[in-house]
Amino acid sequence: MQKDSSARFEDAPINWVTTTVFTATPLATLVLVPWYAIVHGFSLAAWLSFAALMMATGLSITAGYHRLWAHRAYQAHWSVRLFFMIFGAMALQNSILIWASQHRTHHRFVDDVDRDPYSAKRGFWFSHIGWILRNYPSGENDFTNARDLERDPLVMFQHRYYMPLAVGLIFGIPLLLGWALGELWGVFLLAGLLRLVLTHHFTFFINSLAHAWGSQPYTDENTARDNGALAFLTYGDGYHNFHHIFQNDYRNGVRWWQWDPTKWLIASLSGLGLASNLKRVPDLWIQRAQLAMQFKRMELALERRRSSSGDEQIERLKRRIAEEYAAFRKSLEEWNKVREEWVADGKRRLLQRWEDASFRLRLREIEYRLRMQRRRLRLMSKAYA
Repeated sequence: MQKDSSARFEDAPINWVTTTVFTATPLATLVLVPWYAIVHGFSLAAWLSFAALMMATGLSITAGYHRLWAHRAYQAHWSVRLFFMIFGAMALQNSILIWASQHRTHHRFVDDVDRDPYSAKRGFWFSHIGWILRNYPSGENDFTNARDLERDPLVMFQHRYYMPLAVGLIFGIPLLLGWALGELWGVFLLAGLLRLVLTHHFTFFINSLAHAWGSQPYTDENTARDNGALAFLTYGDGYHNFHHIFQNDYRNGVRWWQWDPTKWLIASLSGLGLASNLKRVPDLWIQRAQLAMQFKRMELALERRRSSSGDEQIERLKRRIAEEYAAFRKSLEEWNKVREEWVADGKRRLLQRWEDASFRLRLREIEYRLRMQRRRLRLMSKAYA
């Protein structure tokens, strides 16, 4: 079976359209941008145009294609969806329908070498760009997971007219801006060509580097990593380990200090009444995942450190971990009980609002205990390192 899969991968026909585009655009950028900079120089207006279109297309992928359409992490006003549809097409990463459908398949079959369209386990080159250059069986379109998108008129309009839209926008907007600013080719080379190549590869880093480089604070059941450097390049999408376990959360950088402009944009749109139903996983779910990983790592560390069955220090640490784990399970059971009571008592809470505050207080107390437990486990790890 594995040999058959390998044969299919090797024999997959070359996609000459994507191969030409993803070969020609970087080469043209490497030659033309430095040449123009040396011979003519770029104006401040050209650089500002580059920055503006870089953000417009990049955020249309992260906030639009990714968190809005692929994951339904929130709902957006038609004007916001129109903006994301237009500048997402300008990013030249395929139509919303194809991009979101393939991404849902990636999440469902992550790391499966046969079914994940850009499985990291098929190597860095494949997950970064190789999967686009050939017509692999794992990349065949199957829209059965995107029936909701097929009912969206805006999505289907873009899908039907994707090529003329994309080509027209890629050339039209930078050239129009360049003409208006009196620097036709300078703006086109920066805001058109360089912007396109960087947007491509920054997005592709999520499929490749974010599955190979970084930390796994929430789960090690897949290859996804959290990486602050990649988050900076991808408007927050670099917190990929969190995203793969909590994919429907509108946030990727869940901490206030984590760089996630996409999250800030969505929250701002919500404040303006242009986005709604922002999905957030309960804080306790996040802490539960982090604690589970801490317990798992400490147990593995104990196994590696065990010098003999009679090592008293190791046995003492094992007992402490067992006690902490029992407290962890007790907190989870209590949290589940409070949530069940809250739901069951919903009708009465509409009449007695103070009950709602009482339930929230109990939940916060449980979440606080879990935070303190995470802190204790970190201290234990350092003490016995």
